[in-house]
Amino acid sequence: MVLGNNKKILAYAFGIFICYFYYGIFQEKITRTKYGPDKRTYTHTMSLVLIQCIVNTIFAKLMLLTFLKQPRDLTKSTYYASCAFTYLVAMVSSNMALQHVNYPTQVIGKSCKPIPVMILGVLIGRKSYSLLKYLFVLMIVIGVGLFMYKDNQSGGKSVDAPIIGTGELLLILSLSMDGMTGAIQERMKAEFQSKSGHMMLHMNLWSTLYLLVGVFLTNEIWSFIEFVQMFPFILFNIFAFSVLSALGQMFIFLTVTEFGPLPCSIVTTTRKFFTVLASVIFFGNELSNRQWFATALVFSGLTLDSLFAKKR
Repeated sequence: MVLGNNKKILAYAFGIFICYFYYGIFQEKITRTKYGPDKRTYTHTMSLVLIQCIVNTIFAKLMLLTFLKQPRDLTKSTYYASCAFTYLVAMVSSNMALQHVNYPTQVIGKSCKPIPVMILGVLIGRKSYSLLKYLFVLMIVIGVGLFMYKDNQSGGKSVDAPIIGTGELLLILSLSMDGMTGAIQERMKAEFQSKSGHMMLHMNLWSTLYLLVGVFLTNEIWSFIEFVQMFPFILFNIFAFSVLSALGQMFIFLTVTEFGPLPCSIVTTTRKFFTVLASVIFFGNELSNRQWFATALVFSGLTLDSLFAKKR
């Protein structure tokens, strides 16, 4: 049984790794490209996430109607509504942060995601973890952060710049909302045994409704349409970004409903580490002593956590 579960979570992790590797590439293309002779940047975050959520909703509905047949969903709508809100705020603030910080900074910040997931899982989700679990997760988080950190980043902030700026505050907000999302999902999983397809469908449906209100209240929808008319080639990147999001979310919700939010957050965090490590192995890039130490920390944390889980 344990062996079968290990194979399943590895398959889900591989799906998350592949989808979000290319998802990140398209996300950076959309948000960091300079468009036209005026070097305009894409700032229509809500519209981008709205399209992403619409595609996710359609994909989840098609899954439920075809190969992912699941029993009737009994989860309260209030859980889906609140979970979608926290999930949406986390996603929008994370995307908005890219307007103020570079992509590596965002990756390092989001590598701390398992920590708020654990803390709020205990406070709100009624989940309990052993001290060893906290230690192993902390090892993984510190290892990922050390590995991804760059000592001398070009285009970095000046010495006189504040340590915490707008981008960093947005990342803190995103992490807090990630923790809230995980805690609510723990409650849904414990009380209603919510299934992956229903969770993906209803969370994205509620997110779509929130965003539709948002883009019309702020009039962002009109500036987005104008931007797309000026640079229509961006539609391909947005479509690819949304499809990869839908595929990645499918694996994420499968992981959450079968293994819980914390294993899912560990997978989504370490996939960034393994993506960089793979490029080092295949392209012969050298690792610093700090990165070797970080690699040892991540592998030690993952191995010890896996061994401890088997003993339990």
